[in-house]
Amino acid sequence: MLQYRLYGGAHLPAHLEGFVKAGANIGSVIGQFAFGYLADALGRQRVYGKELMLIIFATIMTLTTPTGSLSPDNSLIYLGVWRIVLGVGVGGDYPMSASVTSDRANIRKRGTMLTYIFSMQGWGSLVGSLIVIILLAIYKGVIDGEGKISKVDGVWRIAVGLSLVPAFGTLYQRLTLGESTRYEKSKALDVNAVGGGEDEIHKLKELQRKQEAKGAKEESRPSSPVDGESTKKGGDGDSEDADVKSLRAEDVVKRPAHFKDFVRHFSQWENAKLLFATSASWFLLDIAFYGINLNQNVVLQQIGFDGSSGSPWHRLFRVSTGNIIITVLGFVPGYYATLFTIEILGRKWIQIQGFLLSALFLGILAGKFYTLSTVQFIVCFAFLQFFFNFGANTTTYCYPAEVFPTRYKAFAHGISAASGKAGAIISALAFNQLSKKIGTPACLWIFFGCCLGGAVVSLLLPEVKGRDADVILAQQIEERRRREGGNVDVD
Repeated sequence: MLQYRLYGGAHLPAHLEGFVKAGANIGSVIGQFAFGYLADALGRQRVYGKELMLIIFATIMTLTTPTGSLSPDNSLIYLGVWRIVLGVGVGGDYPMSASVTSDRANIRKRGTMLTYIFSMQGWGSLVGSLIVIILLAIYKGVIDGEGKISKVDGVWRIAVGLSLVPAFGTLYQRLTLGESTRYEKSKALDVNAVGGGEDEIHKLKELQRKQEAKGAKEESRPSSPVDGESTKKGGDGDSEDADVKSLRAEDVVKRPAHFKDFVRHFSQWENAKLLFATSASWFLLDIAFYGINLNQNVVLQQIGFDGSSGSPWHRLFRVSTGNIIITVLGFVPGYYATLFTIEILGRKWIQIQGFLLSALFLGILAGKFYTLSTVQFIVCFAFLQFFFNFGANTTTYCYPAEVFPTRYKAFAHGISAASGKAGAIISALAFNQLSKKIGTPACLWIFFGCCLGGAVVSLLLPEVKGRDADVILAQQIEERRRREGGNVDVD
């Protein structure tokens, strides 16, 4: 649409096209670092919702892009700058929503909860494509009949503006969402040392088993979407409160994190390798995933929906239809395959097989790029999208929220997600130029190598199904206390 509005249908300048595409991901890196750290240091309740306020503000500013008064190039720069700000808010939502959910979810359903939230990305993509088609149909008489191609400005502004509806619809709930029970208790405690030996770890495991049993009972009656969260005094809540107050190791692992403590924790290889693995696997995934999905014109051309012929309106409508086809074929089904199997197959199996099968279909596309029929290409691409989402695109979001202790979870998730977005930025800025120099098949071979690398890196990760990272941290603290022969300072 910007091509027709600003450049008479000609391609956007390559450097500015890359800037606009990469803008949101550039901002995401900033948001993921910043909001991830703040969520651990200040608490989820004080930070959650602020990222959505930033998203709303930046979206409104995006809609004010003065395409009629600025030059085409300056209009793209203006849009790109506000997309960076938008990205800061979007990036902040990754560690915030993941940690808020993980803190509250019962361990037996934690992966399902996280996957369910992340799967909304697929529905958002589908609804967004449907909205564009509907708006194009409404504007057909003006754009196609009267030849007023500049009216595409109205189409993209309304489509983007409608995203404010769910944003405003969930803002109040985010701003008023209480802190998780354990996190709230820990903020009131001032514990500077850890001691107590094996009895502390035993109590932590007992508390975990009680929550598991409580979650199983609540499944048999209507309950809130998140389990393991006490919302009233008395009964199970009093029992849990007593357990938390008496458990000094638990107090430590739930207290807000500080940067010095974070660095010390991840200076140990057993912890550092987990952060490396979650970050590297997300980085390698997003090079391939966004390399494909930020440059869908290549795919649309192969399946005959690139809008290369016909009037401007028919071209835009054809591209929008192609986007829906791509989303329906693999995006949404892949998410739900993960949703229904993650607690059965486990995260590690899904991630590694997703990487390997994505590599397989990328290899087929790269090797047979010019010889595949349209049907063959669509089928192969659909499987590629399916195994991206029934695979690493979903599990890389889940893993950091499950493998790291509560104390470091949000910041570690932010670092991992920022690594992924760094890969997305590389794809957005380099794909167009690189594909012109070495060809699209060669770029696909690079993505193939990234997926294989992601599978190898994923071997460093443990299976987190049923794993309580806070128990592991309590054990590490106790072991370090024994080695050092005294108290362990956690400030």
